[in-house]
Amino acid sequence: MHRDAQRQVYELMAPKLYRTCKRYLKKEEEVEEALADAFYTIFTKIDQLKESKAFEGWCRTITVNQCLLSIRKNVNFNMYIDDVKALSQPAAAEVTDLEEEDLLQLLTLIPEGCRTIFNLFVIEGYAHKEIAEMLSISEGTSKSQLNASKVKLRELVNQLYYQKAK
Repeated sequence: MHRDAQRQVYELMAPKLYRTCKRYLKKEEEVEEALADAFYTIFTKIDQLKESKAFEGWCRTITVNQCLLSIRKNVNFNMYIDDVKALSQPAAAEVTDLEEEDLLQLLTLIPEGCRTIFNLFVIEGYAHKEIAEMLSISEGTSKSQLNASKVKLRELVNQLYYQKAK
């Protein structure tokens, strides 16, 4: 791939892939490292892309996998399950004024394991079986982490959006 073509691909895809990295990783250094590694893989394995129409999805998959590599080094996905069991289930409140950006911001406040599973299941659309294989965990752990992320997000929404109204 020529340098000009690489620059164009980078300029087109970097903002989207950066946001993908930010959904998974908190530290800016980790985000930048995962993004750089993703682009390295994209540029060195572009010949493996079978369908040019699938380019953006292919790039996102590579980026998610780079983020997961970073997370797997640092996260014990079983660590937060007991913490969540101790939380009381907040009452379901109707959320009408919560925007997508608000939710993405709240995701940064939950534990990394919960956030990772939430991203993979809810945003990327992977099944628990696929997530379990990707992260070398059990399906039950994936389901528990997803439940934990929902409980924590619901608690944060109630705390940050509905306590102000009282």
